Amino acid sequence: MVWIPHEHGRGLLGELPSEVSVEVYPGLVDGADPAPPGDPATVVFWVPPFLAQGRVVGLARRMPDLRVVQLLTAGADAWVGRLPDAVTLCDASGVHDSSTSEWVMAAILAHVRDLPAFVRAQSRREWSYQAYAPTDELAGKRVLVVGAGSIGKALAARLAPFEVEVVWVARRARDGVHAVDELPDLLPRADVVVLIVPLTAQTEGMVDADFLRRVPDGALLVNAARGPVVDTAALTKELATGRIAAAMDVVEPEPLPPDHPLWTMPNALLTPHVAGSVRGFLPRAYRLVGEQLRRYCAGEPLVNQVADGY
Repeated sequence: MVWIPHEHGRGLLGELPSEVSVEVYPGLVDGADPAPPGDPATVVFWVPPFLAQGRVVGLARRMPDLRVVQLLTAGADAWVGRLPDAVTLCDASGVHDSSTSEWVMAAILAHVRDLPAFVRAQSRREWSYQAYAPTDELAGKRVLVVGAGSIGKALAARLAPFEVEVVWVARRARDGVHAVDELPDLLPRADVVVLIVPLTAQTEGMVDADFLRRVPDGALLVNAARGPVVDTAALTKELATGRIAAAMDVVEPEPLPPDHPLWTMPNALLTPHVAGSVRGFLPRAYRLVGEQLRRYCAGEPLVNQVADGY
């Protein structure tokens, strides 16, 4: 038995082996968890709902035959260490590459060309050339990408035509990639710092007051990773000085309380965790699910298996 979270997903899986039976369990609907479509004890392959994963992970305890959990998210932090040893956990690496890298590009370009300021001027019906022009530009900037996975590579491809220098950082150094412990020396020379790392014990709170102090005046911090990677209090304090700017698709806590000062800071750009929420998401996601199901039924190794937290 296979559970998927979208009825629309049935038609996106492609041809499946005859022994595969698919049921739809959406997880969270209008703030409530609906009744399961059948007996969880029969589920072997589970694609959990995209939202509220922390609320449904406990359902795995009612699935004694469960062997695969295939996530629709690139991050697996809500699931790591919470599944039986017999269950293979797979993430959706590759599914969100284009959408998330596009969001990062949009955030960077919006910042360097002062688009938020022009939007605010438009709301006041002000023709604001004298106030904001000339703007900055992306050409000639040094972009520090913290996270050298598939989304980072997709971002590098999109940055290539913009005449920038891309500097890579990952957990371990390798050819063309710096180790994360080199960040103290790299940060002072970055014009843009992009976070695309998984949430793990090592990355939680990585962007703290010391990290932010090393970022040079006028730089932009872009968080397309997970909210807890950044110390929200430290970032809020640093942004309040006006010294740097930030673009965030993720925050901690999420959603951000309506009275939080980040909402009204002119040097903070906030979007509500939408970087991966595009119309092409479901076709890409269920193409991966279908491939994984065919691999599983054929006894072939699954791709995107989570190890060491990601």
